[in-house]
Parts: sequence; C-alpha cells; structure tokens
Amino acid sequence: MSNPISPEQIDALLPQTQCGLCGYAGCMPYAQALAQGETTIDLCPPGGVKVLKALAELLQQDAQPFVPAMEKKAKPKLMARIREDECIGCTKCIQACPVDAILGAAKQMHSIITDECTGCELCVAPCPVDCIDIFAIEPASLSEEQHKADQARQRFQSREKRLQEEKVKEKLSHPAVNLSHQSQVEKAQFIEEALQRVKSKKN
Repeated sequence: MSNPISPEQIDALLPQTQCGLCGYAGCMPYAQALAQGETTIDLCPPGGVKVLKALAELLQQDAQPFVPAMEKKAKPKLMARIREDECIGCTKCIQACPVDAILGAAKQMHSIITDECTGCELCVAPCPVDCIDIFAIEPASLSEEQHKADQARQRFQSREKRLQEEKVKEKLSHPAVNLSHQSQVEKAQFIEEALQRVKSKKN
C-alpha cells in the first residue's frame, strides 16, 4: 500500500500566489482539499498547464481532460503597482494583501514591495480610488520562481499566524474591542473625506 500524498507535497507544487482563484483561502487550503480528494486538480490558473500536469502526476490522475480549459484560463505572471500620487492612504490594500507585500500606514502613501508581490490581484477591488494597476511580467528562471514561491509561502504563513494572534488578543481585551470600533469609524470618515477630495479634483 502506497503512502498517502500529504498536503505539504501538493502545496510544494503550487505557485503560492495565495489568490483564492481556486475557491480556497490560499494555496495550502487548496492542497489540503486535494489531499482529501475533495476537489479537482484544474483550479489553479496562475499555475497553468504546468502545475496542472505536476498535480496530475503526483496524484496519479489524468491531466489531459483538463488541459484545453486550463490553456484558456491560465494567467501570466502578474505584478501590482500603486499609482502613489493618487493613493489616499486608506490601508484597504494592505489589509487585503495575503503576503504583506504592501508598505504604508493610515493617511500615508502606500507602495508595493515588488520582490514580494505575488500578483494575486486581491488589492485591486478594495481600493476606493482605483489607483492600483496590474501588469504582466516575464517569468523568472525556475530556481528564482521556486525561491519566490517559498518566500510567499512563508510570508502567507506568518501573516496568518499574526492575524490569529490579533484575534486572540482582541477577545481577551474588551476595551480594545471598543477602541477598535472607534478607530474603524474614524477610518471610514477619513476615507469618505479623501474620496470627496479625489472627486473634487476630477470635476
């Protein structure tokens, strides 16, 4: 009897964009579902046909029925860029980035760490002033791509751990919850004021 395939073995083949296009909240959750036989191998557009075939080989499945559709939906290597002069400092993109690849603070200009960006596109939708561009980039060498994937996996795991710790702290401190609510109200007011300024400039 052969040893079962572990989620870690599957995750090692995934591109670590952490984009959620597979329907799961990151590459590892998708890998876990595949290991349990709960989903299919054709759900990773950033991985394209290459990852599709690698998953098929590892899981001893036939990739060919999925290849034509994957060729159509496969995504190129992407990168995000903030038009910094238009950024209002709302931090919504920072909150959305699954690998903490965006630098900035409330009411200050944000910028993307290009070496850390996975091109997941998750920062685009939350931006209230539509100042984030997504563009295709040339694929790096295999070794560079593997290094970047490993780096993205580590940053994703670190972020998930940090968010869990923050949730625990919030539950343990009721005053902090009230303060958090107050800061959210202030933040909403700031964003609304910034949006009004942007609109007035365009008119």
